[in-house]
Amino acid sequence: MGRERIELKSPEEILAMRKSGLVTAAALEAVRAQLVPGAQARDIDQVAAEAIRQAGAEPNFLNYQGYPASICLSINDVVVHGIPGSQVLRPGDLVSIDCGAVLNGWHSDSAITQAVGPVGARAEVLMEVTRKALWDGIAAFAQATYVGEIGAAIEASVQAAEPSFAVLRDFVGHGIGRAMHMAPEVLNFASRQRGPKIRPGMVLAIEPMVVEGKPATSTDRDGWTVRTVDASLSAHWEHTVARTETGIWVLTAPDGGEAELAARGITIAPLA
Repeated sequence: MGRERIELKSPEEILAMRKSGLVTAAALEAVRAQLVPGAQARDIDQVAAEAIRQAGAEPNFLNYQGYPASICLSINDVVVHGIPGSQVLRPGDLVSIDCGAVLNGWHSDSAITQAVGPVGARAEVLMEVTRKALWDGIAAFAQATYVGEIGAAIEASVQAAEPSFAVLRDFVGHGIGRAMHMAPEVLNFASRQRGPKIRPGMVLAIEPMVVEGKPATSTDRDGWTVRTVDASLSAHWEHTVARTETGIWVLTAPDGGEAELAARGITIAPLA
């Protein structure tokens, strides 16, 4: 990992990525309102696509390596890359939405998990544990020396909250910029590999995926849909985050991450 060439962004480029990040944030906010019983997945996908295009951007998932939609919509045991189609949301479903935009050549990527109406207590805990682990990983990025410290913080957060949950190891976070997936890989778990040294200008998509049961997964015949082998529930949260000369800035959070990071003793460092 330490030998990969990592693209470092200038302050002007980070500002451009912030504009893209706000488009993705707005699209996810539009989608949140659609996650209700009876909603059809392909209609939700269309809402996201329209929100992105109305902002002057394009969905960066659409046609990426042949992917056929503008968002990934993953229900219950589907961890990532669920293709929105004829699925109809039901009360009690746990839905993860992964969304991205490209604006003026700059990519952003973010994900949320939301319940469709009331869900069981364990599902609520899974959502919150994963969301908290994301922010603990972002807080680590603000202070860490090496990228590997992010994954260690994420896994420690999950295990401290609920030891029976497992962090998925098959899929990881990534660098992002002029391309959606770039070096370095960002593990969501502790590893003996410390990873590259963190430097100002590094922009990462940090995205823990946590499952209720065992971390083993399988991929459906469509070549995309990844689900837990034991049919256990999953959750996925993600933000695009920049490390600047003066600190951290969450590009896909409308407040730049201020509220969550302040609760962890960290002040964000927006460039404008």
